Amino acid sequence: MLLMTAVFASILALMFIKLSFDVIGFRRKNKVSLGAGGVDELERAIRAHGNFAEYVPFGLFLIGALELNGAPLELVAPLGVLLIAGRYFHAKGINEPPPEFTNRVRGMKLTFAALGSSSIVNVAWVVYLLFNR
Repeated sequence: MLLMTAVFASILALMFIKLSFDVIGFRRKNKVSLGAGGVDELERAIRAHGNFAEYVPFGLFLIGALELNGAPLELVAPLGVLLIAGRYFHAKGINEPPPEFTNRVRGMKLTFAALGSSSIVNVAWVVYLLFNR
């Protein structure tokens, strides 16, 4: 069962909905139906939403693969927490007007840590399983 992945996916889906509503709200407020219309806050909201959609599927796939292959909670849970934290800080940071990039950079570091660690842990777990049949 993918119990932890289901929890992480649910939290991330709620974050995605929030980012979607941000885009919709700025589109309505600025009467822009396509693109950003030169509106900085809408451009940032669009990119926060798009960036989220670009990175989260890989993270969830890797976490789900690890869990599906029987990895213990102690290996799976920290990776999901890293991914959620990374996506939270990135969205918060990208929606802050420049030049303040602290949260955006923190978010990408955490996201890359989640993806990189998930990749390494998956390979290590598969090797472990192959040699401990």
